Amino acid sequence: MTSTPAEVLTSEYENVGIPDGKLGIWLFLASEIMLFGTLFTTYIVLRMAAPAWPVGWDVLNVPLATVNTAILIISSVTYVMGHSRVQKRDIAGFNKYMGITVLLALAFLVLKAFEYGAKFKLGIAPSTNIFYAIYFTTTGLHAIHIIGGIIWNVGLMWWAKNGGWDDKLFEGRVEYAGLYWHFVDLVWIFLFPALYLL
Repeated sequence: MTSTPAEVLTSEYENVGIPDGKLGIWLFLASEIMLFGTLFTTYIVLRMAAPAWPVGWDVLNVPLATVNTAILIISSVTYVMGHSRVQKRDIAGFNKYMGITVLLALAFLVLKAFEYGAKFKLGIAPSTNIFYAIYFTTTGLHAIHIIGGIIWNVGLMWWAKNGGWDDKLFEGRVEYAGLYWHFVDLVWIFLFPALYLL
C-alpha cells in the first residue's frame, strides 16, 4: 500500500522530532547571529584600520552600562524562574516572574535613554565619528530587540491570563521566547566589553 505525500511528510517530520516553533526560533536566531556577527566584524575591521580609536571608558558611561549588564543578567534569571512556574502549572508565579522580567527590560531601556540623552546634549550623534556610528548602531539595534522581547513577554502574560494557560502549546511558546530573550542578553554581554571596556 502506497503512502500519500501528506503521510510521508508527517512520518518524516515525526522522525525528526523538532517542533515547528523550536525549528523556527533557531533559524531566526541563526539569522540574528549573522546580523550581529557582521556588525562585530565591521567593528573589528574599522577599529584595526583606524589611526586612532577612543577607549570606551573614556567616552562612554561605564557605571551605567555595568548596571544595565546586571539588569539583563538578572532578567535572564527571572525568565528561567518564570518558565519553571509554567512547568509547575503555577500561573501566578509565571506572571510574577515574567512581570519582573519585563520591568527589568524597561529599566534597561530607561538607563539607555539617559545615556543617549547625555550624548545628544553634548552634540554627539552617529555622524560624529566612526566610533559613535558603531556605538549608536549596535546599541540601538540591541534596544530594538529588547523592545521586541518586551512585547513578546507581555503577549505571553496576556495569553496566560486569557485562557492560553491550558493550551498545550503555551509551554513551548514560553520556551521559544526564552531562547530569544537569552540571545538578546548574550548579545549585550559581547557589546558591553567591546564598546565600553576595550
